[in-house]
Amino acid sequence: QVQLVESGGGLVQPGGSLRLSCAASGFTFKYYDMSWYRQAPGKEREVVADITSTGGITNYVGSVKGRFTISRDNARNTVYLQMNSLTPEDTAVYYCKARSPFTLTDYWGQGTQVTVSS
Repeated sequence: QVQLVESGGGLVQPGGSLRLSCAASGFTFKYYDMSWYRQAPGKEREVVADITSTGGITNYVGSVKGRFTISRDNARNTVYLQMNSLTPEDTAVYYCKARSPFTLTDYWGQGTQVTVSS
């Protein structure tokens, strides 16, 4: 059973940092491309960053480039999102997604709330 569990969200002041983690289980993590998405109130879910199975290629949405870093540890079955220089516009629920390379099925975590406010 595929399971993705996000953690690390919370309340942070503008300019602060957070590191999100997504612990994966129930599948062979090292073969899966991983992504972080976010959904702000009243907005559609958007991709924030993604990383290939080996970690060799990463991509970011323009609004987070230079501030966020996606990484993974295949030995720990975990993907991370380091978020720096946070602004109120980063406030959202952040979701982890795994994409099967075999079926192209997407699996989602339950999300973790990030609130940037003074």
